[in-house]
Amino acid sequence: MATGPTQSAEDYLERIHELIQHKGRARVMDIATSLNVTRASVTNMIQRLGEQGYLEYVRYRGVVLTPRGREVALRVRRRHATLSRFFSLLGLDEAVQQRDIEGIEHHLSADTLAALVDLTRFFEENPAVLDRFRHSRAGRDGKSPSA
Repeated sequence: MATGPTQSAEDYLERIHELIQHKGRARVMDIATSLNVTRASVTNMIQRLGEQGYLEYVRYRGVVLTPRGREVALRVRRRHATLSRFFSLLGLDEAVQQRDIEGIEHHLSADTLAALVDLTRFFEENPAVLDRFRHSRAGRDGKSPSA
């Protein structure tokens, strides 16, 4: 049975998609800079992802995601967005959120992600319950409860 892309490959596909969305293209140099890796590392990963059918390198245009690559990138972005929404509801610091999201986003099962989507929606639709939850935590994290 074939396995999906690695965590690193998912990070590349997500970043390539973001670059294409924001800049209109994703060049090796831009990918390397945004991921803080060498151009040689990017070239190696692009070759692997190309062989696996996730992207193509088009001369003068840079990297182009195939439908399969775009599907993976969008799935990773949805996971990221779900976690960000959930952690924001909890009132976590943005830097903490980003660090934690990067640490766990590739390890969530579809079932866990669906539960987080439902829990986030529940809290958003029930702000009084969310306030009660936040208030119950206030003494644990050194913050005083808000009135």
